[in-house]
Amino acid sequence: MNVFLGYIFLGLSLAAPIGPVNAAQMDKGIKSGFFQAWLLGLGALTADIIYMLTVYLGVVKYLETPFMQSFLWLFGFFVLMYTGIETIMSSGKIVMDNRSEDSGFKSFLSGFIMSISNPLTILFWLGIYGSVLAKTASSYGTGELVLYSFGIILGLILWDIVMAAISSSFRKLLTTRLLTFISLVSGLSLIGFALFFGYQALKLFL
Repeated sequence: MNVFLGYIFLGLSLAAPIGPVNAAQMDKGIKSGFFQAWLLGLGALTADIIYMLTVYLGVVKYLETPFMQSFLWLFGFFVLMYTGIETIMSSGKIVMDNRSEDSGFKSFLSGFIMSISNPLTILFWLGIYGSVLAKTASSYGTGELVLYSFGIILGLILWDIVMAAISSSFRKLLTTRLLTFISLVSGLSLIGFALFFGYQALKLFL
């Protein structure tokens, strides 16, 4: 039981570092409330599970080719740049009394595309989940591997709920001006991540 709780904590720790998804989720919660932010995180979680499966099935070697890596860096650059600019453009339109009318599917898709197009997600899961696979396979059987993998996913789900709750609570506690400022910072951070992705793509091309 203690080992399983350890893997849940690992999932929480993996999701916690600030990245493009967390920045976008914070912005979504402020603008659209808990449910939309939770769906964006769920989209990113779905991409994480897909990458966990690719590592488990050994498909990841195809994603490590220079062509695929440069494609993903470039795709990630466009996705994050678009999202960042859209976030900044709409930051002045935050209205305290009204929720934005984004569909749940759009929020889910936004999180999914943002995470699936991030090459760091591949390397991240290759390093973290790859080592979990190696350790568990050498010490335990398939049943334990599935159980501990579920522990990691459970940790990611808990973080998604926490982020959605915090960001939607901010909406009630903060002034419109401060919410607009947070939205601007969120947009700029997404553009910053986009430029980093673009630079990595350029390095691979050259």
